Amino acid sequence: MLLVRSAEALEDYWVRLTLTDGSQVERNVRALLRGPVFEPIRSDYRRFRRIRVRGGTVEWPDQLDLDPNVLIWNGPRPRDPDARPEKRLELTHPSELVAAP
Repeated sequence: MLLVRSAEALEDYWVRLTLTDGSQVERNVRALLRGPVFEPIRSDYRRFRRIRVRGGTVEWPDQLDLDPNVLIWNGPRPRDPDARPEKRLELTHPSELVAAP
C-alpha cells in the first residue's frame, strides 16, 4: 500500500509528494480544501505552506489532513497491485466524481 513519506508545498496549492516506494508525484489539492474547517488554509497561503507528513498522509496545523488514497489516486486505491499513480494531477473533490452507470 502506497503512503506519503514526505511533502513539499509548491505554488498555487500544488504539493510534491514522495511516496513510500520512492516515487514522486505532484497534486493540486485546491478542490479538496472545502468547507469551514479548511478556510484557514485556503485564506492564508503561509498556513498552507506549513504542510507536513503524519501517519502516511499530509497534515496542516490543527490536525487537518487528507485521505492518502485521495491524494495519491484521486479516489479509492485501484485493485490492480501493479497500478502506478499519475505523475501530475489536479485532484477532484469526491462530491464532483460521477459514478459510472
